[in-house]
Amino acid sequence: MLRRLQFIALRILILFFVVSIVWVLVLKFLPVWVTPFMLSRKIEAFRADEDTEIHHDWEPYENISKEVALAVVASEDQNFPNHWGFDFDQIYNAVTEKRKRARGASTISQQVAKNVFLWHGRSFIRKGLEAYFTVLIEVIWDKERILEVYLNVAEMGKMTFGVEAASLRYYNKSAKKLSRYEAARIAAVLPNPVRFSIKNPSGYVQKRTGQIVRQMRYLGGQKYIADL
Repeated sequence: MLRRLQFIALRILILFFVVSIVWVLVLKFLPVWVTPFMLSRKIEAFRADEDTEIHHDWEPYENISKEVALAVVASEDQNFPNHWGFDFDQIYNAVTEKRKRARGASTISQQVAKNVFLWHGRSFIRKGLEAYFTVLIEVIWDKERILEVYLNVAEMGKMTFGVEAASLRYYNKSAKKLSRYEAARIAAVLPNPVRFSIKNPSGYVQKRTGQIVRQMRYLGGQKYIADL
């Protein structure tokens, strides 16, 4: 009986590896129209008797202002062009730094792995799967594809996913036409896009927007991400 259970477990494990690799390969080429996180937000809105419409418009990387791409890298993951999915310096700082609230150290790659392939939550199993999918997309996709997916699936406002949907809703223009300051404001709300607003920015969001603009300039502008 024990040997049979081990055989079944091994088959399940092999099946998982095969399916996950094929899944990542397929999404290297196809747009990501829906994610588990979008569905969870929709369920939450339904339970709260709120509007359940999801705002999401996929746009290829070439149709998105590179100011937005630079802004999210400057604010979320400045080592993105250089690391292999994990920023161990930031992880160490997050673990050792004494703060009332722990700060995140997730890279853009980790956030893509979490949003596209997994459910949200806090458990060792989910964190382990997040690391696994992070490695997969770093190996199978290139950096430009990872950033393209992030810009299209990240939550950027209530029930609003991706920079194109956010730009149309809050700036009444395509993401291709965003200015540096407008891009920086989008990046400024990413820590909590439900609490913070692009359209009606608080003092904190305005201050953070200015900080991101300065970081974008410090990194050297769009050339910092030109060779992804």
